[in-house]
Amino acid sequence: MAKCKTDCIERPLSLVFEKLGCVVGRHPWMFILSALYVAAALGAGFIFLHEREANDIEDQFTPVNGPAKLERAIVVENFPQSEEFSQLRLASDGTYASFIITGLHGENILTEAVFNDIIVLDRQVKSITSGNTFVNLCAKTKGKCMSNAILDIINYIATEIVSLNITYPMNNNVFLGTTIGGVELKPDSSELTSAKAVRLFYFLDEKKTKETLYWIDGFLKLLSNYTEQKAVHVSYFTSISRQNEFETNSDSVIPLFSVTYFLAITVSILSCLRLDCVRTKVWVAVFGVVSAGMAVLASFGLLLFCGMPFAMTVATAPFLILGVGVDDMFIMISCWQKTEVHKAVEVRLAETYKEAGMSITITTLTDVLAFYIGLMTPFRSVQSFCMYTSTALLFCYVFNITFFGACLALNGRREKGNRHWLTCMKVPEATGDDGGCCVGGAYDENTDKEFEMPIDSFFKNYYGPFLTRVWVKALVCLIYAGYLAASIYGCFQMQEGLDLKHLAADGSYVGSYYDKEDEFFSAFGPNVMLVIKDEDFQYWNPNARKSLDLCLENFQNLTVANSSILPISWLSEYIKFGLNFGLSLNIETQFKSHLTAFLTLSGFSQDVNFTNNQIHASRMFVQTVNIRTAIDEKNMLNAFRETAEKCGKLLTPVDLIVYHPAFIYFDQYAVIVTNTIQNLVVATCAMLVISLLLIPNPLCSLWVTFAIASVIVGVAGFMAFWDVSLDSVSMINLVICIGFSVDFSAHISYAFVSSEKSSVNEKAVDAVTKLGYPIIQGAVSTIAGVVVLAAAESYIFRTFFKIMFLVILFGAVHGIVFIPVFLTFLGTSSNSHEKENLPEPRDPNKLRVKAAVINECPVDPDCY
Repeated sequence: MAKCKTDCIERPLSLVFEKLGCVVGRHPWMFILSALYVAAALGAGFIFLHEREANDIEDQFTPVNGPAKLERAIVVENFPQSEEFSQLRLASDGTYASFIITGLHGENILTEAVFNDIIVLDRQVKSITSGNTFVNLCAKTKGKCMSNAILDIINYIATEIVSLNITYPMNNNVFLGTTIGGVELKPDSSELTSAKAVRLFYFLDEKKTKETLYWIDGFLKLLSNYTEQKAVHVSYFTSISRQNEFETNSDSVIPLFSVTYFLAITVSILSCLRLDCVRTKVWVAVFGVVSAGMAVLASFGLLLFCGMPFAMTVATAPFLILGVGVDDMFIMISCWQKTEVHKAVEVRLAETYKEAGMSITITTLTDVLAFYIGLMTPFRSVQSFCMYTSTALLFCYVFNITFFGACLALNGRREKGNRHWLTCMKVPEATGDDGGCCVGGAYDENTDKEFEMPIDSFFKNYYGPFLTRVWVKALVCLIYAGYLAASIYGCFQMQEGLDLKHLAADGSYVGSYYDKEDEFFSAFGPNVMLVIKDEDFQYWNPNARKSLDLCLENFQNLTVANSSILPISWLSEYIKFGLNFGLSLNIETQFKSHLTAFLTLSGFSQDVNFTNNQIHASRMFVQTVNIRTAIDEKNMLNAFRETAEKCGKLLTPVDLIVYHPAFIYFDQYAVIVTNTIQNLVVATCAMLVISLLLIPNPLCSLWVTFAIASVIVGVAGFMAFWDVSLDSVSMINLVICIGFSVDFSAHISYAFVSSEKSSVNEKAVDAVTKLGYPIIQGAVSTIAGVVVLAAAESYIFRTFFKIMFLVILFGAVHGIVFIPVFLTFLGTSSNSHEKENLPEPRDPNKLRVKAAVINECPVDPDCY
């Protein structure tokens, strides 16, 4: 069978790159100065950085058009905020400060001594006067500040906590589930015997924004000092704490960027270092890193000029760009080293561009496309990251073929003059591979090219033959089976959703509060709002009420609902009211004529939108229980929405929605998995199309597919073992998986199928010889770009490092271990049929296999 030729795109593009290389080689200063000018001009866009910062947690980390946001709009429209404050009826979290008191050693805190401390602390909080007093700023009900139920019960007398019989969770129709935690009850009774935590809330008037901010600052100062002086532990939190802590997260990584830059330069120099004082590529390596830095400057500046929001997740992008950007540098340096040293600089650079152009184009296209596909996700934090990163990679590509290529040409002129890399003084020519500080410019006189790196000999003489032994192949297959089994198991253990406490830095008071809340107050979940939004619902009709009662009963029967606490229903109370006063509420006119008076007297006026003698909407509340984990949150949300949908299918339909402010964040569970899978599938298909178009061998596409799937499964599975959840942050990195999977897999498989060796084992050895070191180079340089993020104090940045580490590790292992072994099982031992259909190559030394993305050179199309 004749070899399928699919190089109709590769061949003309290679010729274009060849001409471009010649132009750059002749006029290097023009390209260097132009690139510097563009980077500086676009970099001026950083003056808009503070204006473009988008750090709102809800906006960035919740689905753009999540159902809960639409439900909130309905709630706000029908039930505007009343002058009479009610925490239960808030459409948002509200403006508040809170603290949780616990014993230092987990002991019972329902004691006189502890409550003396609590009462004293309560007085101190209420006496804060940062700009205004608490009494003037507090949220009020019936003209009085909202109080804390537990302190009202004991009448602010500490001794009462011991003498009173308090029932839990309801005490005289007052719910204590969010106030007292870690409780123990008397056997067969609801009477409280002990508790391990007490939580107090201080709600503020949301209309007095500026004044409340000053008061909250005073609260934080008071509580931060209090914990150092008392025998009890105090965890505190405010409505703005999460946002404030999140905004300071990016500050912790700014010092790490300089470390990353130093590491990238060091790794690049060490990778390109030679003992020959002329042939060493020290300055070229340095300017390769500078080129990546310029790409970050120019791309970010351009997008800031264009008004693109700058989310905090974008702060991780420069680390990735530095790591990935130098990979293209390795390709060009490697291809330069394979040109003949006696040729003119512009000719050498033209050959370099012809060889390297397609490789760096393929990697850029795959990586950039993977990120642009990430724009389809409904999370703005992901969209912002993908836009900035993909644009930076494009600039990286442009600067590599202009600025870095010009630097390579200038370095070539220095080599041509046999000048020292540091002093630029001319040194005597070396007669062999004996370069040093006094002589230099050695090359292989048989090929007129620079000497190969010693590590290439290791892969050719030791690693390759070792990998192709029968028992080693069996061991590799066994290891892969274990890897795949562990990965698949891990995928089923993966947690979903972004825990909000992870948005704060390690050691933050926010994390401590969330931990105490999870430990002591997770027995009861949110009190979910059921909103009947049907204006035509006939509340006075017994059949309609029967349907509504059945609907409420369905909610009560859910495993996540508390069956012992009846729903808070204005309608049920109204029916009782009518029976007590002998009113006929089955008649529309009677129902409506007494409704206003009832709502005013009973305190349910905020639950019914009754205007112009029409009930436009009404709401009721159902208490949830045991919402301890992200899975519980997801199941609860799905159960309530499914039950609401069933209510609309009853004999007398009840058109209602369910809502709680927390649902805004729970919505991520509804889309995170499907969107991740969608992105991965679309991106994988796109990678295959690019591979088919630009890599002239269709068989590679099968191995690209295999490697992408295998690496993604591995990364997703081991995420679970490394305590990384599937959320908007990790979704970014799974998209990155695809680009890197192509980088490591497409070219190793192509190198194998294009090898002129006679047996599959020799093909495998040939492939790893050419690609082993480049793969290691690329892996190390990328890891060096992100490794400092492991020391970051933020979950977001550590997650980025963890997944990038897994992507690079598994991608590299697939490239130099798994795929070469699996390719030997193809059963094709010779290329004799293919050779019959190929024209005689002009020069056997120029018949080179298309290289790995990172360091080798692509096939010369003219060799076919």
